[in-house]
Amino acid sequence: MDIEKILEKEHLEKQDILMLLAAEGDNKKKLFAKSLQVKLKHLDNYVHLRGLIEYSNICTKSCLYCGVRSKNTKVERYTISDEEVLECAELAYKLGYGSVALQSGERFDPDFTRKITYLVKEIKKIGDGALGITLSLGEQSEDTYREWFEAGAHRYLLRIEASNEALYYKIHPHDERHDFKQRLSCIDILIKLGYQTGTGVMVGLPFQTLDDLADDLLFFRSKDIAMVGMGPFIPHPDTPLYQYADQIPSVKERMDLTLKMIAILRLMMPEINMVAATANQTIDPLGREKAIAVGANVIMPNLTPNEYREDYLIYPDKACVSDKPDQCYTCLDIRMQSINHKVLYNAWGDSVAFLKKHGQK
Repeated sequence: MDIEKILEKEHLEKQDILMLLAAEGDNKKKLFAKSLQVKLKHLDNYVHLRGLIEYSNICTKSCLYCGVRSKNTKVERYTISDEEVLECAELAYKLGYGSVALQSGERFDPDFTRKITYLVKEIKKIGDGALGITLSLGEQSEDTYREWFEAGAHRYLLRIEASNEALYYKIHPHDERHDFKQRLSCIDILIKLGYQTGTGVMVGLPFQTLDDLADDLLFFRSKDIAMVGMGPFIPHPDTPLYQYADQIPSVKERMDLTLKMIAILRLMMPEINMVAATANQTIDPLGREKAIAVGANVIMPNLTPNEYREDYLIYPDKACVSDKPDQCYTCLDIRMQSINHKVLYNAWGDSVAFLKKHGQK
């Protein structure tokens, strides 16, 4: 089928998606031009910010790709103090970021869950509830998710990493702590509780096919999620999956595939939020700009105190590890202006799709 006809379809089928994922040359340019057009029509040229606070690298899981996996003994473990977390949130408020994202390794113990409840409530006091709060704290019980929601968190990111169950177990241990169906269940619970729920995948994994990636996009649509984070797989030398590093697509191919995934999903779900992941910039100096230019609309500048950042490396050589928050603040404006976009300050930047679905816009 002609690429123009596919791009004009209101509902993409799997075969359409596969053709778009394989697009090269002029066809790829047409895809990227169309996805930007769709984004500008539905969301304008605004970029929303989430001030990222990497709360702790202590994790109970041993995902085969992750640098902070519990079995990696080379990592110095940390948990940021309450005062430091709240200082980061205050800085986000001062800089006009509008929202913060609290991220951590996966823990389920009562001390951890109570601490998160406390921190969410304290962050809500800043500016009299001015900051939106996204959590990315892994799989939890329904009661815990509800407690955090009632405390004031309203967005939750839980990446599936691979929607194909067989592939999921090639990048995770197959045991009681790494259960594909449990992860799916958590996504469903988050949606049910009223969170603006996000998920996402890595692009360019070992064993991953274009068929898998197409199914990932269909999975996002089937769940009617509010936000997505996708980025290129970057192998970490201190993980089991590193042994397959020579079998994955090249850096350029992984970046290209990631941009196609973002562009196609923008066509499929025009009003959701999509993150231009830091991993994009890690493998390409202009990676975040490229992601924004094909359909992403969220950036997560890092507010984590610099002394902790080197210990929260899910993948190596992470971009912006040494940057100071005020440097990011100035840099982001300039970078977004360079691609005719503008940062929307002092706004939560909620998903338009979610707000419309719930009669709030």
